[in-house]
Amino acid sequence: MSVHSPVLGPIGILGTGSYLPERIVPNETIAARTGVTPAWIERKTGIRERRYAAPHEAASDLAAEAAVRALENSGTAPEDLAWIVVATSTPDHSQPATAALVQHRLGAYRAAAFDVNAVCSGFAVALHTGARLLAAPEADGRRRRALIIGADVYSRIIDPADRRTAPLFGDGAGAVVLGPVQEGYGLLGTGLRTDGRLHDLIGVTAGGSRMPATPKTVARGDHWFTMRGRDVREFVVRELPGAIAQTLTAFDVHPDEIAHFVPHQANGEMLRSLAGSLGLTRAVLHLPVERHGNTGAASIPLALDHAVRADGGPAEGDLVLLAGFGGGMTVGTALMRWGGVSG
Repeated sequence: MSVHSPVLGPIGILGTGSYLPERIVPNETIAARTGVTPAWIERKTGIRERRYAAPHEAASDLAAEAAVRALENSGTAPEDLAWIVVATSTPDHSQPATAALVQHRLGAYRAAAFDVNAVCSGFAVALHTGARLLAAPEADGRRRRALIIGADVYSRIIDPADRRTAPLFGDGAGAVVLGPVQEGYGLLGTGLRTDGRLHDLIGVTAGGSRMPATPKTVARGDHWFTMRGRDVREFVVRELPGAIAQTLTAFDVHPDEIAHFVPHQANGEMLRSLAGSLGLTRAVLHLPVERHGNTGAASIPLALDHAVRADGGPAEGDLVLLAGFGGGMTVGTALMRWGGVSG
């Protein structure tokens, strides 16, 4: 069952931003490494290309670039931030938190900063966390703004010869600024669920305290990301429709009222085939996955920023539904009424 939480007070998205690295990696490059064809990749995934970070770029660099754009879009100065929350499963280092590095890059020294890791559901968890912090009674009324970022650099943990994962993943970052909006707008609530019995479907075996890095673990390829693709797909098909239905029921919203649906950009083919079972018959499905692939925790804010900046994006008063799913196994949803930004 999901844990559903209403947001206490009108807290909404004031601005969005995203960043994709410059290097474009087309299907032809991936196909040559994995022994498949470019057409096979596109047919199986709906992806045509993905972006890879430059050698000097890490998760914090991508996150900071997206953050700057979100701050500019919302008219927020770094010193006005109370919180910085970064969702990532590919941090710069095991410690310190990537959010601390982002804070330093931005000069947002008045903000508390920390990371969350719920893999590809991470942005939904970070959004929930930031909204609850801002809505708390003890929140600083003078600085009631939070920067919520999803950033991942999967190109560093993907085996380039693995046909199960290499075609799917790319690098990127997306960000939103949360803050007060008019009554009746903003986040209506969130839904989060985890089934730890399935924790072994997705993961990186080595590099943590269970299996520290050694020459042997590197030689065995234990630091590569692995995924039991068929089982993961079964999980999504089984769990996502119910999680969405429970969220809408919890906040008394009919599926036909949803105007925009922004899911985790896991696999375009899977999401298109699943769309009919979600009941969101009138919603615009935002699916720019063909241009950047699965970017982990970055994929929802990337897709949201793309929708906001494109024709046909959310209009004032539209109901928008976000949904993530990923390792753990986790599902996270967020329901909001778009707009209500003063000024």
